[in-house]
Amino acid sequence: MASSRDRQRKLARAKLDRQLARRAAAAKRRRQIRAGVGAAVVLVLIVAGSAWALGAFDSEPEKKTAAEDVCLWAAEDGAVNTNLKDVGEPPTTGLPTSGTRPMTITTNQGGPITVELDQTDAPCGAASLSYLAGRSFFDNTTCHEITAEGALRCGDPTGTGLGGPTYSFYDENLPAAPEPSPSASPAPGQPATYPKGTVAMIGNPPGSNASQFLIFFKDASPAKPAYSVVGKVTGGLDVVEKIGALPTVDNGNGAKVKPKTQVLVQSVTVGEPGAAPAGSPAPSPSASAG
Repeated sequence: MASSRDRQRKLARAKLDRQLARRAAAAKRRRQIRAGVGAAVVLVLIVAGSAWALGAFDSEPEKKTAAEDVCLWAAEDGAVNTNLKDVGEPPTTGLPTSGTRPMTITTNQGGPITVELDQTDAPCGAASLSYLAGRSFFDNTTCHEITAEGALRCGDPTGTGLGGPTYSFYDENLPAAPEPSPSASPAPGQPATYPKGTVAMIGNPPGSNASQFLIFFKDASPAKPAYSVVGKVTGGLDVVEKIGALPTVDNGNGAKVKPKTQVLVQSVTVGEPGAAPAGSPAPSPSASAG
């Protein structure tokens, strides 16, 4: 009987051990499942948090605040063209794109010539002239040519027509060609393409503008306009006409366009946008009264 009871106890113990083992295995599986679910939840929360931080759930994309380029300056190789002078280049952003600013040209031929630069239609031309004037680029240079079209050509420190800074920019305010007519001249009553007093950029080659500019002392309407208008004379037009009447000599290249009397540009200054040009006559007391 003892032996039978011992066998029963052993069988019961073995059954209990199996039950405990199954329960332990089941508990382990439950812990593994819970751990896996918890890790997945944490991963989802991490991904969602990163996406939120990067703005994935924003109702509208964040607007870029970087300033856009107003002008793009093309680099010119001073080693290829040794007439060029490296003075850096103007900024490309933050440039005025409306209104006007004054430019004053002082020469050895009389009172100052004042110009109104057009920042609305020629922001890059106005910016280039302003930048170069601020670096005394034009000081003690010459207006080296009186063109056949009736303009003074200035702004080249070398006086060769090949000089300028080591950057350039494309045409931006080029007039339309005049309407055709049976004769070589524009149709009757049609306004001049470049009225007297116009200031325009001139590049070499055409379309490669930088520092050189024309001041027209008479109306001009070329068949194919090639000069970007950058402003107009507001004072000293009589000085421009006086220079335009000077006799000319050969410029060394077979063209009789060089002023016989040197036309020296003593200085060029550009004022702040909307300011009156330096050297402008002040209003008289009688004019300002009433």
